[in-house]
Amino acid sequence: MIIQSLLDTDLYKFTMMQVVLHHFPGARVAYRFKCRTPGINLARYAAEIRDEIHALCALQFHDAELSYLRTLRFIKSDFIDFLGLFRLNEKYIHVTPQPATGELDIFIEGPWLHTIPFEIPVLAIVNEVYFRNTQPQPNFDAGRRRLDAKIEQLQTQGLENLTVADYGTRRRFSKFWHEEVLRTLSTRLGAVPPKDGNDNGNLAVVPFARTPQFAGTSNVLYAMKLGLIPLGTMAHEYLQACQALGPRLRDSQIFGFEVWAREYRGDLGIALSDVYGMSAFLRDFDKYFCKLFDGARHDSGDPFQWGERMIAHYEDNRIDPHTKTLIFSDGLTVPRTIELYQRFHGRCQLAFGIGTNFTNDLGYEPLQIVIKMVRCNDQPVAKISDAPSKNMCEDERYLAYLRQVFDIAQPSDTPS
Repeated sequence: MIIQSLLDTDLYKFTMMQVVLHHFPGARVAYRFKCRTPGINLARYAAEIRDEIHALCALQFHDAELSYLRTLRFIKSDFIDFLGLFRLNEKYIHVTPQPATGELDIFIEGPWLHTIPFEIPVLAIVNEVYFRNTQPQPNFDAGRRRLDAKIEQLQTQGLENLTVADYGTRRRFSKFWHEEVLRTLSTRLGAVPPKDGNDNGNLAVVPFARTPQFAGTSNVLYAMKLGLIPLGTMAHEYLQACQALGPRLRDSQIFGFEVWAREYRGDLGIALSDVYGMSAFLRDFDKYFCKLFDGARHDSGDPFQWGERMIAHYEDNRIDPHTKTLIFSDGLTVPRTIELYQRFHGRCQLAFGIGTNFTNDLGYEPLQIVIKMVRCNDQPVAKISDAPSKNMCEDERYLAYLRQVFDIAQPSDTPS
């Protein structure tokens, strides 16, 4: 089967799940799947996808996997004990084909604590089922040539301090190709070694005589298997859920950051900046949070404008940007990564998470698929990012209200 371990997911699923266990154990949520790529018929693969999800729900954590998680200093013992009893429950996920349109409706609903791990493995399942049916004899040699070219670009003189990481689990071509890519990157670029298995989960440049250029992977299974650093902090769903869980909607972003800081006490200190757009983020990310968090992550909108605004924001708050990390992770390619490095190198600490361009670049068009939270505690939740195409909400009235509360212009009102 495609997913053979519950560790075959992104680290931030575990870091958010621990926060849910400790702070929001009674929260109930709903997620919905969306394929943004036009003209794709996923309905024909519904039965095969259901079989893979059925196998996923039979998995449990092995003792060796739990022992590995215990080596991560930010993972707490009671959470490990909970995971030792955990299994995904098939009753919380519904896969319904729409033959007339070719669309696939995947709906997840239930306790947040018991549904949060579905997203990444289900997306990986949909991808691999689609590609093994549409590309039964994939051209891996073409993928290897493309990967070699990217590595040669990264090894260009003057880029020795540029480090990249793998963020590509959810949209990978297959688990076989994902592992090969990781082995190649770590061998050719040199992998940043884990600090006795206790890295803090933040992408950061590690000082070595010759700095390795491969920082690690968001995938926990391959981090364990290949001796890489597991990377990740929070995702959009966490701050979206805080819209329903916090004391006041306007303060939901502040509430989310404060709860996160209380849970991790200085670890995992990277804030996500685009749930309400950059302007709303900067209004909430005041001097207190600038000092409290190690940096921020970009995931939508113009990355060059974002980086300039972040640096200016730190300077306005009398904080040296050289002490802070800016992480770029929005649809990166190697050329775009190099451009960003050349713009911001020497002005702050930098990190880059490359996803689909590493794990699904064999010459076939990747699927643009997502699973997003749409409700929490029977209330709509939404993301209003700096890229309108990434917005996803089932209640237009709530979306309009959210824009009003956070003073966010309608896309048509936003200057080009």
